[in-house]
Amino acid sequence: MIRNTVEPTSEQLEAARRVIGDHLVPTPTVTISLRGRGVLAKLESLQPTGSFKVRGALSAIDAARRDDPYGAVITSSAGNHGLGIAHASSLLGVRATVVVPQNASVAKVKKLLQYDIELIQFGSSYDDAQVHALELAASRSIRYISPFNDANVIAGQATAFDEMLMQAPELEHIVVSVGGGGLISGVLLSREDRERGDVRVTGVQPSESAALYYVLRGASMNEIVHHPTIADGLAGGGDDGAITNELVAKHGVPLVLVPEKEIRRAVREVADSNGLVLEGSAAASYAAITNDLVDDTSTRIGFIATGRNIAHELFVELMNEPPD
Repeated sequence: MIRNTVEPTSEQLEAARRVIGDHLVPTPTVTISLRGRGVLAKLESLQPTGSFKVRGALSAIDAARRDDPYGAVITSSAGNHGLGIAHASSLLGVRATVVVPQNASVAKVKKLLQYDIELIQFGSSYDDAQVHALELAASRSIRYISPFNDANVIAGQATAFDEMLMQAPELEHIVVSVGGGGLISGVLLSREDRERGDVRVTGVQPSESAALYYVLRGASMNEIVHHPTIADGLAGGGDDGAITNELVAKHGVPLVLVPEKEIRRAVREVADSNGLVLEGSAAASYAAITNDLVDDTSTRIGFIATGRNIAHELFVELMNEPPD
């Protein structure tokens, strides 16, 4: 689904930094043990919604409010972006509708129900939810906020890497989980804006649902087959013609695929070894580093621990799985 979106401007990046600085406390960057190796982890799992997505949501809703102080917004989400929109709309006083698939994470739906929003569950995939949200946006004449293909959302996500670079200037290589590409696009823009071209960037996708990986190799979205993955925040995302596709291609970012069993193992391992609860989407980057899927010759590698919103039942299941 092609929608014209342009790269964020410097003004949008600064606006995002202002509103996020006003409403969010910087999350820490810490060194954790990855099989005996010290790895930097930006703990976006400590955000009030449990995910970095609240950054892009605050930036986009702030921009919408400045354009139309009395307007409403609508979005589609696998869960975490919807939580970000719900939280940001409550902070900024904007009416919001969130459309998620009927099979969205139970943990994320439960949290969404705690907010004063219109929550709609529609379809069996993120793509179904997105189509429905766009139809409602057109019929209601309200602004649609994409989880990734939106300049203000990308500008908001850039602030996570802004903070990480200030907290850990020694960082040489950042590994980023990728769904639709909003976070990695923000990382690339932050790297450019902060003149830190020395920091390498690698993207990671689950092998069971890797839209951007195949799009960058010439496939169209309707040709890509998605399979179930516990990295639900990365599943099914992407638009043909999205600005995120263009940014990742322009910067020549390598993308690697992580097998499902390694993502499952990573959730368990990072909890056992470091006491961190990470959802599958966040653990995908950890798994890529652990399994040497990332071409890494640097001495200081890190990843963004993107979120903690994993269903309790699934977490218990993963913790009880026998080691290979």
